[in-house]
Amino acid sequence: MSKTKAIVYALLAAVFYAINVPVSKLLLVHIGPTTMAALLYLGAGIGMSVLSVADKSDKGEKLDRHDLPYTIGMIVLDIAAPIFMMLGISYGTSANASLLGNFEIVATTLIALLIFKERVSRRLWGAIALITFSSALLSFEGAGSFSFSYGSLFVIAATVCWGLENNCTRNISSKDTYQIVILKGIFSGLGALIIAFIKHESMPSPGYIAAALLLGFAAYGLSIFLYVRAQSVIGAAKTSAYYAVAPFIGAFLSFAFLHEELTVIYLISLLVMIAGASVVVADTLIRSHEHEHQHTYTHFHNGHMHTHIIFHSHTHDHYVTETKHGHHHSMKELESAHVPHS
Repeated sequence: MSKTKAIVYALLAAVFYAINVPVSKLLLVHIGPTTMAALLYLGAGIGMSVLSVADKSDKGEKLDRHDLPYTIGMIVLDIAAPIFMMLGISYGTSANASLLGNFEIVATTLIALLIFKERVSRRLWGAIALITFSSALLSFEGAGSFSFSYGSLFVIAATVCWGLENNCTRNISSKDTYQIVILKGIFSGLGALIIAFIKHESMPSPGYIAAALLLGFAAYGLSIFLYVRAQSVIGAAKTSAYYAVAPFIGAFLSFAFLHEELTVIYLISLLVMIAGASVVVADTLIRSHEHEHQHTYTHFHNGHMHTHIIFHSHTHDHYVTETKHGHHHSMKELESAHVPHS
């Protein structure tokens, strides 16, 4: 697959995910929030199962018992997160929910720092500050109110769950992607459906069930599928940078099709959020470039160790294998890009 096609896949993944919030807002009039969350994930799981059967290519290494703790964590968090998101959408505006989705970047990064001890760059700290400030503005009921919007708080709770889930999934991301998404969809969907039955939420009509399943396949299943395919060609960092447009597409769709009101607070928050997201994009692209082009070479000559930092943009496998002067060469990539996945 060409890089251009990979970029198109990444943008399509963002578009498919972006339609989730405004379309869910419409369906929540007829479907309970917990039932809606269940149907979205079941749609992803069922749809990806069909794709997996149709795809005859090598799907990678299967999950094993060592992956069980992360797999269970992923499923449990994926039960909670969409329920919180659907509650947030039902109580608040679709546009606010779309933009607040960017708080997942903050949650993922802070959890990676505090629990998994990953390094956070200065640029990313700046982005965290901007996104957090914008999220706080979006969470207030109004300019003269100091009470927080329940809808916004539910959405932020969802992004925190997804942030922790991202860190669980990262530990199994090298395994079969189909298997991961199918397990996410089927078991998270069934878990949420059990909760919906306990809450005595009524089942919607078959037409609305079909619509929710189809939305789940596109917004969760197909979006992840396209994201992973793009990532295999252009890398995680660049794919995440293109995917960062999703919340803004969702907000635009909310205004265009749901005719939600534009407030001054929202416009200020939008500008701050765009600034924060732009810093994230810049950070991911810069770190991805460093990962691809910056290497250190160390060799020993006359009893002394010499280290050289080399910048180049072409393939370099021969540098590792050739030892023209009898020196021992080793290569170490200086930095591996870490980008939160939304």
